[in-house]
Amino acid sequence: MAHLGLVALLVGEYDEAIDFYVGSLGFELVEDTPRADGSRWVVVRPPGARETALLLARARGPEQRARVGDQTGGRVGLFLYTEDFARDHARMVAAGVRFLEEPRHEPYGSVAVFADLYGNKWDLLQPRSTE
Repeated sequence: MAHLGLVALLVGEYDEAIDFYVGSLGFELVEDTPRADGSRWVVVRPPGARETALLLARARGPEQRARVGDQTGGRVGLFLYTEDFARDHARMVAAGVRFLEEPRHEPYGSVAVFADLYGNKWDLLQPRSTE
């Protein structure tokens, strides 16, 4: 097994999720393919990423819909790495991304928690250089 390819993320609707991940976070839309059952295969990833991406999966049924926005029990569950924290934080703020805290500097790097359009918590993280 060489790498983790996709992580499924339950979303309310495809187009609003694409608008957020592509428009606000700056991800690229890798694929948006209709499926025979009326669903879509929607894959997004940060620009330059080649291994891991998000599969935006529209929630089906009450059990999945109840988990949209809280797939990790209220804790940070997704980590978006950056090489330039200040640049990306400023760009995301300007795009309307809701940060839940001010940036902080920890022994492991610069970090700030933000919420996606559904309330899932993410870390924007620039790991401390080990060089």
